Parts: sequence; C-alpha cells; structure tokens
Amino acid sequence: MTSLQAPAGPTLPVSIAAMREPVSRGATRSLAWRLEQLDRLEALLKAAEQPLLEALALDLGKPPVEATYERIAISQELQTARRQLRRWMRPKAIGLPVWAWPGSAMLRPEPLGCVLIIGPWNYPFQLCLLPLVSALAAGNNAVLKPSEHTPHTSALIRSLVQQHFPPETVQVVLGDGSIAARLLEERFDHIFFTGGARVGRLVLAAAAPHLTPVTLELGGKSPAIVLDGADIAATARRLAWGKSLNAGQTCIAPDYLLVTPAQRQPLVEAIATTWREFHGDNPLASEDLGSIVNTAQFERLEALLAGARQRGQVLAGGRSDPARRRIEPTLLAVDDPERDPLMQEELFGPLLPVIVVANLQEALERVRSSSKPLTLYLFGGDRQAREQLLDQTSSGSVCFNDVVLQGGLTDLPFGGVGDSGMGTYHGEAGFLTFSHQRSVLERSFRFDLPFRYPPYAGKLAMIQRLLG
Repeated sequence: MTSLQAPAGPTLPVSIAAMREPVSRGATRSLAWRLEQLDRLEALLKAAEQPLLEALALDLGKPPVEATYERIAISQELQTARRQLRRWMRPKAIGLPVWAWPGSAMLRPEPLGCVLIIGPWNYPFQLCLLPLVSALAAGNNAVLKPSEHTPHTSALIRSLVQQHFPPETVQVVLGDGSIAARLLEERFDHIFFTGGARVGRLVLAAAAPHLTPVTLELGGKSPAIVLDGADIAATARRLAWGKSLNAGQTCIAPDYLLVTPAQRQPLVEAIATTWREFHGDNPLASEDLGSIVNTAQFERLEALLAGARQRGQVLAGGRSDPARRRIEPTLLAVDDPERDPLMQEELFGPLLPVIVVANLQEALERVRSSSKPLTLYLFGGDRQAREQLLDQTSSGSVCFNDVVLQGGLTDLPFGGVGDSGMGTYHGEAGFLTFSHQRSVLERSFRFDLPFRYPPYAGKLAMIQRLLG
C-alpha cells in the first residue's frame, strides 16, 4: 500500500451499513452464531491446505514447511477460541461500594459491528485471517483487504472466503493502496492494520474523521543482545533460524545483534556455520530459503548490501540473485551505528548487522536511544541481567534465549508499543480488542437514601463520611 490519497474504490456486494445491521440488532451475539463462523473458518483452512502451499511458493518462494506454519498458526488460534469462547463471553461481576447497595454491576463484552482488517505481504495468509478469528469470536462481521504484493495468496483468500462465508458476514476486497484508501473512507467500527509505521500513520489519520478505534501491528528494529555465558551453539542456531525464516521478512525477526567482545567472533563463526548447515554452500539454490517479495524490496536490500560490500563489512554470506530475488543470509560488521545505512530503518530481510558493546548497560543504552522495538531478545546473562533489561527498556515483547516463538503463543498477547504499534491480539487479548466492554449497573428500588437529593443543607458531613 503505497498511498492513501486516491478516491476510486471498490464496489462491495454488501454495504458496510448492511453488514453492521445484524450486529446492531443482536443477531451475532449468541454463542451458537460465533461458533458457526469459527466452524466456517476451520473448513476454509482445511480447503486451503494444498493451494496455500502453491500460492505462497509463487508469491514469496516459501518452502512447504514455512507455508504450513501460516495455516497452523490460524488453526491454533481457532482451537483456543473455540475452547475458551464461552468463558470470554461471560459477563464479569464488579463489586459495589456500600453507598451503591443493594445492586449489582458487571462488564459485558459486546461486538463492535463491522471491522476492517488490512493484511501485510510477509505472512499474507496468517496475518489476514488470524485477526479474523478474534473478530468473529467477538461477534463482528468483517471486511478483509489482503496485500496486493502477494497476488496469488490474496486471490486464494478471496476465493476461499466466498466459498465459506456469506458476503454479509465476511467480504474480501482486492487491490492496491488506492482501494485501501477508499475503504478507509467508510465508517468501520474498528480497523486492524498490520504493516509498516509509515502507512500505519496514514491509516490512523484516515480513521480520525470517524473516530474509529485502530489497532496497529507495526515493526521496527528489534535487537538481540548476546552476553557472556550464552550457549553459543544454541544461540547461533536460534538466531540463524530467526533471521533466515521467510528470508528475514518477519516483523519480530532479530534486526541487529549487540554482542560483548568475548562473544563476537565465536558467535559470528557459529552463525555462519549454522547457515551452511541449513542451506548448504550455495544458499541461493537452497529449497529451504524463501525469496524477497518483489523487485522493489529486493533492490532496497541489495543497495544496502552493495554499500556494505564496498565498505568491507561482510562477515559471512553476501551473495544475491536478482533473477530469483534471493539474498543469502548475511552477517555484517557495524562500527558506527549512528551513521551506518544498515541502522537507519528496519531491514526486513536476511541481513544481520553485528555491533560490539562492552556490557549489558551499554547495550541497554543503545536500545533506549532508538524507537521502542516490537520485541527485544537477550541471550545469556543471569536473573539480575534479565530483570535489568525488563526494568530499563520498553518493547512490545521480550524473549530470553530464543527468537520469534513468543509470537506463536495464542495465550500471550501480541502487539507493539510506541512506534512499533498500539493494541494487542491473540487469544483473549484479540477477543477483547474486537469487543466493547460495556459497563452495566442495576439498582434496587429499595433503600433510596435521601441524602443524595436536594436540598443539601446539613448533609455535607454525612456525605463526606460515606463517600470519603
């Protein structure tokens, strides 16, 4: 999505107002309706099993295992929602102070209406349909806008949705940024966007005229800190996997390494060795390494890599194949982080800069000097080091001694903070994101105490004693 300024837009078989109407009159509030929609989505996933492998291979060169991860993530979210939905829907009793007795109060989660979900290109199936699980579980209808940069997967999503959902429940709109712009002119009841910070700001601005609440799942430069005492072999395997997964096009992939002097050379050698074990001596021919999504993204990364080659920064890897839009997983030395082009924006590719820091304190100072990351990784150190990191930094999530896996836990809320996003989802957090927590108070007609009503003369002391 490159622009949000074009007026031409989609024609929806069912208008947004018509999609909102059954939600407004309570037709989607029952447990039965919500479970029916989750059943439809489960059937969609089963139908997607083989065509999804083909679509993701065409769009991103994803190997079958990585393509299957996308479907499994949605399936796990569905299982959690089906198992927990009755509990999530149950009103929550709230205690009352003495002055409100007799009575009762509750929080009642209710659907918002018709929501818009704008998906990204890096995990185009998973990150379009995963929020849909939460939206349907919360009793909403939805419009999906998949990424135009993954046309085969987006077309598959539309075809599958049309086969399994009536258009008044879920619709899919295909097209470029101008189509997204037109959609954003509609009045939705929530907008869920996954993508980059630049477009996220445009989405937020477009939502403002209608005061539409927005969830932004963005990205940023997520650091991985490696301290003395880290298991080098395990650390290298996990970092090498996290950075080569989906050719580095993962929002929670480690973006750069902060490494103590003693760990730097052993870690560099171990990661380089691990990448050879993963992808052979010629990773560009590996069946287990994906492609960069399009020519524009490839040329952006290749320009950064070419500059690093000229400056002699390549520590391991460094080759590329324009014809197949492939880049070998590459380690790069960075001596001047403030000025190095590799450190100016999120890399979102298989390039991994390595920066030496004297100790944890210097690493944390460097983390704090940049925007709050989507995630923060720490390998090694003791409990005190982990507590220090938690106390002295802010990030969407933290993972100790591993990478990426925290994003796959359905019961752990996922989301950013500051420039890396706002709002969370997964599991109950996703259900709450797409729900309104309606406050309800019920009072009895008994004990209608007179001190609350005028005239107030002589009542101040009693009110102060009762109410504080």
